[in-house]
Amino acid sequence: MDLTHASSPRPADASKVASQAASQFGALDERPFLRRLGVFDWLFALAVVGGAGFGLSRYHAFMNYYDKLVLVCAAPALIVLGWRWKPVRLLAVAIAAFSLLSLQLYHGDLSRADSVFLLKYFLSSQSAILWMSALFVFATLFYWIGLLSRSPSGGAIGSKLTWFAVLMGFTGMMVRWYESYLIGADVGHIPISNLYEVFVLFCLITALFYLYYEQHYATRAMGAFVLLVISAAVGFLMWYSVARDAQQIQPLVPALQSWWMKIHVPANFIGYGSFALSAMVGVAYLLSERGILADRLPPLAVLDDVMYKSIAVGFAFFTVATILGALWAAQAWGGYWSWDPKETWALIVWLNYAAWLHMRLMKGLRGAAAAWWALTGLLVTTFAFLGVNMFLSGLHSYGKL
Repeated sequence: MDLTHASSPRPADASKVASQAASQFGALDERPFLRRLGVFDWLFALAVVGGAGFGLSRYHAFMNYYDKLVLVCAAPALIVLGWRWKPVRLLAVAIAAFSLLSLQLYHGDLSRADSVFLLKYFLSSQSAILWMSALFVFATLFYWIGLLSRSPSGGAIGSKLTWFAVLMGFTGMMVRWYESYLIGADVGHIPISNLYEVFVLFCLITALFYLYYEQHYATRAMGAFVLLVISAAVGFLMWYSVARDAQQIQPLVPALQSWWMKIHVPANFIGYGSFALSAMVGVAYLLSERGILADRLPPLAVLDDVMYKSIAVGFAFFTVATILGALWAAQAWGGYWSWDPKETWALIVWLNYAAWLHMRLMKGLRGAAAAWWALTGLLVTTFAFLGVNMFLSGLHSYGKL
């Protein structure tokens, strides 16, 4: 059977492809998971625990009870992620090293961002995020060069540039967090509070999910499509910075001065990033099914499987985010649900992907119909994310453009 031109790929086909791809990274080990861990795995775990302990001892004065709880819970989550997906270990170490170097260079004085060479051109939050933006655009270019010219080196360069973009983006976010406290203790906050910051978060989450699928399926061909939506977000980020001076750190508005924000927003954007990824893979599916780039893209079974897994993961986190948002609303506004435009459109997004998953699991939805639905879902999600802020007003109007 020629999977490249199959109209309704079977799940077993995708599983077989994934298993074959996984075998390229080493023989399957049947031992229990913990017994497969080596010395470097435990050293990584020790480093994460040590880093969390250092953060608690050094910055506990800036943390409330919930901040400390999030840090304590994040440590084992990062350890397990690093054990399961080894490239994340080097990424985490590099982010920590760059962030700590930046903190040392600031030496408690925000004005040093304009006088210290490394801060001014590389490690201040604005510089790091600009590097992230440029690297994502170049990565998109190289992924397309690799796809169109059938050049493995093009895709390989695109992949490395994407990893470096993620490194610089997370470094910029961590440093921005520190910079907000240098402005003032009453200004300091986690950098996920406005459109500028959450667009950076969206780029990073979408890129990380893509990089995982890239390794899992041993193909870089999807990068040309997924990086397009990230580059579009980067384009908006640059426009927003120039037009609204949005990169400036501002105090939190009263509605956002809550620990709920620290868990609601990241969960939301894991959903948004996964939904965007599934839509772009859907575009690749539709083109391949029509014979466009079909000999250069992964089999349709793989594209279909990535769509399904992305939507399933995104739906799970978006559901959690919606519940957390309701709990936050009850605390802030006295009610779990008020049919605010943002809430209403969040429900529409949730119902859209709930229906997609229902049709997939109960009715066997696959192929072009699933791809078109995933692509339409991106339009719905984009309006819920941006359109509501631009055209509607309500309790969430603090996020207006």
